[in-house]
Amino acid sequence: MCTVTYLPVVNNQYILTSNRDEDVARPAAIPFKEYKVNNASIYYPQDPQANGTWIAHNPNGYTLCLLNGGYEKHTPKNNYRKSRGLVLLDFFNYNNPKEFVSNYNFEGIEPFTLLMVYACTQTQLVQLYELKWDEKQPTVIAHDGTLPHIWSSVTLYSTEIVQLRKQWFNEWLHKNENYTPNDILFFHHFGGEGELTNDLIINRGNKKTVSVSCIHKQVLSTEIIYEDIVNQQLQQLKLISC
Repeated sequence: MCTVTYLPVVNNQYILTSNRDEDVARPAAIPFKEYKVNNASIYYPQDPQANGTWIAHNPNGYTLCLLNGGYEKHTPKNNYRKSRGLVLLDFFNYNNPKEFVSNYNFEGIEPFTLLMVYACTQTQLVQLYELKWDEKQPTVIAHDGTLPHIWSSVTLYSTEIVQLRKQWFNEWLHKNENYTPNDILFFHHFGGEGELTNDLIINRGNKKTVSVSCIHKQVLSTEIIYEDIVNQQLQQLKLISC
């Protein structure tokens, strides 16, 4: 939910990896399972507190990943109309980001950033979008899906730390020409300077990195790796695309 990297892979494939930083008192998430949303098979880990999620994958469509906050750190209100994790799932009731933004009611939702990745065929370029909601208006930013990217939640990390993490990521990229899930998972576990407040794996006492999710979209299948750091459990799935 709080640190996400995107890596392009040959033949219009990609690897999306997310570190979830969360309050330690929040119940542990249920690992990836198949759910039906708008008659489509969606795989995601479920947050039992709100029944939503921060990352979800449709083997024949979009991969979504949520970060808290929009452009800058905000002061949370006491009540919101709907959990952001449910907004992510609502996306699958629409065909694409443009339709979603044009028709969805974002009022009463806490600020968020939603990453949307689409790869359908070996010949079609990966489409990478970033939706920002700041309680004023939703804005969609199109990114180059042939380039690596990193995002950090603005609610947890200052502008200086966000830039520093980009520097760590760029240094990692210079040392790794061929991207694999194991390579980027190593970065998501050990990236940083040994300072647990702002490294890729954080420990701030009441807030810690609780899990790492890695989705490797290939031409005919998807590999999902889910690491529950708190309970020291590993889940690996392979999904076949239609």
